[in-house]
Amino acid sequence: MASFIIKPAHLRCVLRTNRLFWELRSRITLCLDRSYATEGDNRVPKIYTKTGDKGFSSTFTGERRPKEDDIFEALGNTDELSSAIGLAREFCLDKGHTFTHQLDKVFMFHLFILKIHFKLARKIVCKCIFPMSLQIQCILQDVGSNIATPRSSARDSHIKRTKFTAQPIMDLETWIDKFTNELPPLTNFILPSGGKSSAALHLARTVCRRAERCVAPIVRSGEADPDVAKFLNRLSDYLFTVARYAAMKEGNEETIYKRPE
Repeated sequence: MASFIIKPAHLRCVLRTNRLFWELRSRITLCLDRSYATEGDNRVPKIYTKTGDKGFSSTFTGERRPKEDDIFEALGNTDELSSAIGLAREFCLDKGHTFTHQLDKVFMFHLFILKIHFKLARKIVCKCIFPMSLQIQCILQDVGSNIATPRSSARDSHIKRTKFTAQPIMDLETWIDKFTNELPPLTNFILPSGGKSSAALHLARTVCRRAERCVAPIVRSGEADPDVAKFLNRLSDYLFTVARYAAMKEGNEETIYKRPE
């Protein structure tokens, strides 16, 4: 029978996380820009708020912008990207791929991390439960936080809380190099194929490219950190690489592009 050892440091970390969870959950505002409950109301907050019924939504800085604004278009695409990665991850888990920890999503506090402003608890959970690797879906929450904080209306406190660093980019490059060294050289254009895991990762790659295209003008205008666009660029390369890796590990052939006669 398999056994495992919980180190005291890890146990303390989990206990601290659990305590923080209940402390933050008891706060009326839940660290958001608006409260879902009236004072003294301890009911579970509702999913719907009706604040967007007129076609406007709020940035982290408090601005009300049309939902078709570039900011929300980019946020929608990064959210779709996280969903696509989540789907691909499930296919990869079914096949037992070893890289799925890099795709993992933190399921604790799921309701809260969907709100881009609830950053503190999500970051603590990521560090405590998955201390050995960067979690891509967690990082996409940081991407969303940065995009949702346009610099033209942000205070210093906003910028400090949502700053995006270059470390995730370096982690992706390390992973890409590792998997590339195990793959056969790429000598032809390939089509999305190679089994369900590989095809799903290719789909996530294309969503990532779209997210990058949406973020690029926001970064050029100075409204978001340049490293956000760089991260999405590397992430698409990573997804392409692990798509090929998944096909190889499953023993599936990739479909080579052939020019029609």
